[in-house]
Amino acid sequence: MKIIIFGLGNFGASLAVNLTETGNEVIGVDNNMDKINLIKDRIAHSICMDATNELAYNNLPVKETDIVVIAIGENEGAAIITTAIVKKLSTAKIIGRSLSPIHDTVLMAMGIDTIVHPEQESAERLTKKLNVKSMVENFDLDKNYSVSEITALPEMIGKSLFDLSFRNKYDLTIVTILRKRQRNTLIGTKTMVNESIGLPNKDTVIQEGDILVVFGSNPDIKRFCKINK
Repeated sequence: MKIIIFGLGNFGASLAVNLTETGNEVIGVDNNMDKINLIKDRIAHSICMDATNELAYNNLPVKETDIVVIAIGENEGAAIITTAIVKKLSTAKIIGRSLSPIHDTVLMAMGIDTIVHPEQESAERLTKKLNVKSMVENFDLDKNYSVSEITALPEMIGKSLFDLSFRNKYDLTIVTILRKRQRNTLIGTKTMVNESIGLPNKDTVIQEGDILVVFGSNPDIKRFCKINK
């Protein structure tokens, strides 16, 4: 994938290197030349620019990029302005780093679905999620087993878990299903959030946009993700 990362502090730089080492083409952007020099030999491209200046984007391939990560960590205003510019110029998936609860609210109001908190999520963990497009979230229980959030396959929509024989076919157990629900934000706008439907049973029918929370061995989860690409 082609990925642009704005902000090359500890989190952004670690993410850029991890994504590069796992086979992605990464462009790192920061307005601090010292940070650029620290990482320029470890990723595909690095650019020193002011991300809050829309004119500076003329030579940046935001329209041809799969994912844009706004990892700016020192300036909440700059992070929000950068997010707004990228959203205006590109249709790429945007991942926003949040610096505060109000930043969360602003990003949700802007329609940013994926919000990360570096103090809670390591660059290595986010790299794993980005490399497997169908995986929404992953929780390693130990070196052999995980609980993962995985987007339901298109051919599953409209079918019950009994009809799918999910456990027998994929060797995975569905713990719950996350489903989109509309919710009002603190500033009066509406946003879509994922809510658990509780413990599913054999008659539970898969709907479009459902995220399956599954438990299983790491090889079985990876095998299902490959089917789901």
